[in-house]
Amino acid sequence: MNIFEIFQNHVAEAVSALGRDGVLPDTLDTKRIIVEPPRDPFHGDLATNAAMVLAKDAQIPPRSFAEKLIPRLLLIDGVLAADIAGPGFINIKLDPKIFHSVLHAVHQQGNDFGRSTSGKARNVNVEFVSANPTGPMHVGHGRGAVFGDALASLLIFAGYNVTREYYINDAGAQVDSLGRSAFLRYREALGEEIGAIPEGLYPGDYLVPVGKALADHYGSSLRDQSEAEWLPIIRQAAIDAMMEMIREDLAVLDIRHDVFFSERSLSQGGNRDEIGALITDMTARDLVYQGRLPPPKGAPVEDWEDREQTLFRASAYGDDVDRPLLKSDGSYTYFAADIAYHRSKYLRGFATMIDVWGADHGGYIKRMTSAVKAVTDGMGELDVKICQLVRLLRNGEQVKMSKRSGDFVTLREVVDEVGRDAVRFMMLYRKNDATLDFDLAKVIDQSKDNPVFYVQYAHARCASVLRQGHAAQSAFDLAVDAGALSKLTDASELAVIHRIAQFPRIVEAAASAHEPHRIAFYLHDLASDFHSLWNRGKDNPDLRFVIENDRNLTIARLALVDAVRRVLASGLSVLGVSAPNEMR
Repeated sequence: MNIFEIFQNHVAEAVSALGRDGVLPDTLDTKRIIVEPPRDPFHGDLATNAAMVLAKDAQIPPRSFAEKLIPRLLLIDGVLAADIAGPGFINIKLDPKIFHSVLHAVHQQGNDFGRSTSGKARNVNVEFVSANPTGPMHVGHGRGAVFGDALASLLIFAGYNVTREYYINDAGAQVDSLGRSAFLRYREALGEEIGAIPEGLYPGDYLVPVGKALADHYGSSLRDQSEAEWLPIIRQAAIDAMMEMIREDLAVLDIRHDVFFSERSLSQGGNRDEIGALITDMTARDLVYQGRLPPPKGAPVEDWEDREQTLFRASAYGDDVDRPLLKSDGSYTYFAADIAYHRSKYLRGFATMIDVWGADHGGYIKRMTSAVKAVTDGMGELDVKICQLVRLLRNGEQVKMSKRSGDFVTLREVVDEVGRDAVRFMMLYRKNDATLDFDLAKVIDQSKDNPVFYVQYAHARCASVLRQGHAAQSAFDLAVDAGALSKLTDASELAVIHRIAQFPRIVEAAASAHEPHRIAFYLHDLASDFHSLWNRGKDNPDLRFVIENDRNLTIARLALVDAVRRVLASGLSVLGVSAPNEMR
């Protein structure tokens, strides 16, 4: 039950009725109307921009528009008052029975309260993590992993059909370096002294088991082969081992992908060269031409190779410059492979694509969105979400690097130390494009200053209150009707109900904006409201949840507590965080 959507429809119908009556033009676009919570709850329960967005088309001042609309709004069941604010916003006061009916809806819908059909089962591809398969995942990868997984869950909750995808970067120089690094560990496993790992290769101990497995399987047979012979074998073995490690790292965060797509398959995946076919198709559609690019800004002329290249007309689709698709040696650029990959997504039925990238890829967004626009004839949409850096701290001090990885702290080490819930919630308790300070000591601190503890404790406290209620009262049913809930009249009780009523709206808005952090923020606000209500009952016996001599009031208050518990559990589930009944 989304009361904001319900009253948005009521307001739109009121405008349409005035159009039919000749009071307003009958051609006004009511889809522009928004109904939302007012910034100041003292001003009312709802606020609408109807007069502000439609007054120009009606050719009257916004306040005059509002004056015509308010009498119609007062005819809507449940509307007690409507007032003009500022230049023409309208604040609406509702009968408390409307919010009591929201509480009743929570108990009727259970864990489905807040679930939406706004996605209309549209296919969405969420590609996230996609770390190079050259080692274990680090904390930065973890932020993108949690963000992408929570976003996928949020979209599913909002009614979209979502596929979680991982793009395996198994082509190019970095996996060749991985293969050479694994070959060193293979020789080491055969008993050779390999010395220090050369610059440009991967020094982490995680490749030692790969070398041993290769030695066990091949013996010394690879050692005397040329690099051209052993590199493909060892490279693939190392990639497979790294991807298995990455899957295990993701599993500790309860993250699993539906599709693992190989970059190498685009050009070496059987009889068809997908990248070559893409360039041929783009050339036929005049999206590609032969030309020269100006030197990069600020680069000395002598460092610039002036040559004719195969260029994509990226600037015609919003990019700053046109982009090359072939290198000087005739091989494909990374950009060409990325275009072919996103074209593959579109051809697989994903008109909506969401990519979750690291902080160092921000400069790549324009060219990729322009390419998607071009190769899909404007039918495909790519939204790139950048996850900024994570600074790992312990009591405010920078955490040192990991021995196992060689040069970074692994995600597995962090999860093992603080737990999955702390990692997931805190990775989402800040907007994805803002740098995140992750303090290993603070995220396990059991205090109100720790957001994940604060929210989980609210759920556990709800469960405790319900256990006390069942112990104090004989059997009862919390699925009471809205009339029975009318006993909930205290301002702090109504504040909690108002917050619960916002959950469906928050879900739809967060899904539409691709911003799962909004759910984390909302849950913290709901937890804060509930803790405040609990504290008031501690200070004032009349506001306690269990009133021994008033069974009906007790049941109504326990119904409120149970509704809080259900919404907290649903929201935490979207984020992939547990909702404990007890805190230990």
